[in-house]
Amino acid sequence: MDYRVIKENDLFLTTDKNGDIPQGDTSGLGLYTKDTRFLSRMEIRINGRSPILLSSAADENYISTIRLTNPHMEENGELILWRESVEIERTRFIYDGGLYETFKLTSYFPKAIQFDFSVLLDADFADMFVVRGFQHGDLGSKSGEEQGERQRTIGYNGADGVRRETKIKWDTAESRTNENGELHFDVALNHRESASITFFVAPVVDGAAPEQHEPQYAMEKLRQSYAEWNGSTTVVSSDNALFDKLYFRGVQDLRVLLTDIGYGSFPVAGLPWYSVPFGRDSLIAALQMLSLNPEIAKGTLLTLAAYQGKKEDEWRDEEPGKVMHEIRYGELAGTNQVPFTPYYGTIDATPLFLLLAAEYYHWTGDSDFIVSLMPHLNEALAWIKEYGDYDNDAFVEYYQKSSKGIANQGWKDSADSVVHSNGDYAEAPIALVEVQGYVYQALTRLAPIFRSLDLAAQADSMEEEAESLREKFESQFWMEDEQFYAIALDKDKKRVDSVTSNPGHILMSGIASPERAKAVAERLVAPDMFGGYGIRTMSTDAAGYNPMSYHDGSIWPHDNSMCLLGLSSSGFTKEAITVMQGLMKAAEGFEYYRLPELYCGYDDTLGSPVPYPVACSPQAWAAGTPLTFVQSLLGLKPDGLNRRITLTPSLLDGMNELKVDHMRIGNGTLSLRISRGEDGAVVETLSNSTGYELVIA
Repeated sequence: MDYRVIKENDLFLTTDKNGDIPQGDTSGLGLYTKDTRFLSRMEIRINGRSPILLSSAADENYISTIRLTNPHMEENGELILWRESVEIERTRFIYDGGLYETFKLTSYFPKAIQFDFSVLLDADFADMFVVRGFQHGDLGSKSGEEQGERQRTIGYNGADGVRRETKIKWDTAESRTNENGELHFDVALNHRESASITFFVAPVVDGAAPEQHEPQYAMEKLRQSYAEWNGSTTVVSSDNALFDKLYFRGVQDLRVLLTDIGYGSFPVAGLPWYSVPFGRDSLIAALQMLSLNPEIAKGTLLTLAAYQGKKEDEWRDEEPGKVMHEIRYGELAGTNQVPFTPYYGTIDATPLFLLLAAEYYHWTGDSDFIVSLMPHLNEALAWIKEYGDYDNDAFVEYYQKSSKGIANQGWKDSADSVVHSNGDYAEAPIALVEVQGYVYQALTRLAPIFRSLDLAAQADSMEEEAESLREKFESQFWMEDEQFYAIALDKDKKRVDSVTSNPGHILMSGIASPERAKAVAERLVAPDMFGGYGIRTMSTDAAGYNPMSYHDGSIWPHDNSMCLLGLSSSGFTKEAITVMQGLMKAAEGFEYYRLPELYCGYDDTLGSPVPYPVACSPQAWAAGTPLTFVQSLLGLKPDGLNRRITLTPSLLDGMNELKVDHMRIGNGTLSLRISRGEDGAVVETLSNSTGYELVIA
C-alpha cells in the first residue's frame, strides 16, 4: 500500500506513508466518519521543512507507528540542525470515536539543540462522493473557527441541516499560531532527551462529541478489545509459515473492519472507500467468517434485516423484501442528491441473505434465531418470486430504474463486465449465472430447516421451485461448445457467452450436474483462467479480456474463495489446492501478506503479482479468503439438522500438519489436528464439545 490506514468502528484515518495528509492531495486521504472528511490536511514540519521518512508500519490495523528524521539544515554556512539529529516518532490510534496522535521528539545530537516543530490541521467536511469525484451538488459551507486554550474547533453547516465540527485538542502549550491555524512549538532538547505532544481529534455531528480519554487508558482498552477478539475466534496453525501468515493477516484485517450500528458486529466492505454497511460484501465476508466466528453472521443478518426494503421506490431501486446494496450517511445522501439512503440496486444480496441464514443455522443449530428472523426470510423469498424474476421466466434478473443507480448489479458491477464473445455489452434485464446458484442454494438449504419448524408445505414448495429452476438453468445457461456455463442471459434470453469466473460460484450450490460441475472445475484451473496467482475473472481467450481491467481479466481473492468453497464441497480437491497455492504465491508479493481487493490478471511468469492501482486494502472479503482455505482443507460440512460434522481432509503441498483450535460449531467448540499419513490426511480429534457427531468421509 502507498498509504497508511487505521480504523476503529465507524472512524478511520488514511494518510501517506509519512503520516501526513498533504495540501492538494487528490487521492482522498483524510479522517472520515459518516461519509464525511473531518480532517483534510495534516502536515508536520521541523524548522519549516518536511521530515524524512525512516519507517512506516501498518501491520497492526488499530495502531500505526511512523518514524521520521530531519533533513540537513544549513544557511549561509551556518549550521542550523545537523541531518538525522532528531527522531520524530508518530504513534496514532482510534478509540471510542476519537483520534489520538502522539509526536515523540528525541534528540541524538551530542549537544543541546533547539528547533521549531509545527503541526497544521484543517478540515473541509467533504462528502465521500465528492472526494471520490463521483458526484457533486448543492453543499453547505464552513462556519468559522473557534480558538481556545490548547484547543480549536472548525465548524461546518451542511446543506442537509446537519452541524458538523472538528474539535482538536493538544496537551502542550504552543509557542505561537499562524493565521492558517498552524501550531508552532519551540523545542529544546539535550542528547537523548525526549519531548512528547499528544493531539486528540474528535468529529462532532449535531453536537454529539466523543469522550476524550487518557491516551494510555484508551490504548489499553483498544488492545484489550483485540485480545478479546482473538480469544473468541478459531486459532489455526500449521507447519507452513506462509499459510500461517496469510491466515493471521486475514483475521486481524477482519477485526479492524468490524462495525456495530446497533444490531451486532458485522464487516464493512473495505478501506478506504467502503467503510459502510453493504449487502453483498458484508454477507459474503460473514459467510467466509463462519469458521472463524459465527456471531458475525448473526450481526450481519440483523443489520441487513433492519434495512430490508419496505416499498417500491425507483429512485433507490427499492422493493419490498429486497436486501440493500449500500447505505451512505454524508451530505449528498442527507439531501437526497444521491439514492444511497440506503440504495437497493443489487441482485445478489437478497439470495445471499437467505443463503447466509441457512448456513448460519447449520454451523450453530440456532433455531430460535431462525424463528426470530422468519418474517425477514419470508419477505426475501417473496421478493425473489414477485420482483426478482423480472419477466416471470424462473430466473432472477436485474434492471436499473434509478437515474443515479448502478447499471450492472451483480458483484461485477462495472459497466463493461457482462460482455458477449463478439465484444457487445449485454443489455438488461440480465440474469447472472451465480445468482441462480445462490437462489438454488438458499431454497434447498432453507427448505429442510423450514420443514423442521413445522412449515412442511412451504418447504415442499421451495424444493419444487428449486428443481424447476435447476432444470431451466441447465437447459439455458450451458454452452456446449465451451463445456462451460455462460455468465448470464441478456434481455433477449441470449446466452452471454464469455468464459468467466462467475460459474465457479455455483459449484457450492449443487445446481450443476456432476458432469458439468467437473468440467467447470477443470476449466477454472486451465491456463486461460488460471495464470499461477489465482482464477482470473475472465478467460484470456475472451473478447473482453483485459488483465488491467476491474472485472474482465483481473484476479479477485474473494471470487476465488467462492470458487474454493464449491470446489472443496464438490470433491474437486486437486483443483482447490491449485487455487489456494496460487493465492498464497500472490500474497508473498503484497505488504504484510495482505491480499488486496484485486490485482491484475497477468500470469506468474512476471515473478510477482501486478497491483491494481486503486484496490482497497484491507478489504473484508479479500481478508476472509484465507479463512475459506481452512474450511476447504478440512472439507468441513456442518449439518445443524442432523447434528453432524463431515470432514474430508486434505493438506497443501509442503504442509504436513494443520491444527485447528476452538472452532465454534453447535453448542461448543471443535479442535482437530490433521497430519499427513501414508494413505492421505489423518484426523486427530483433540476435543469436541459441539454436540455434533464427527464423521470422517
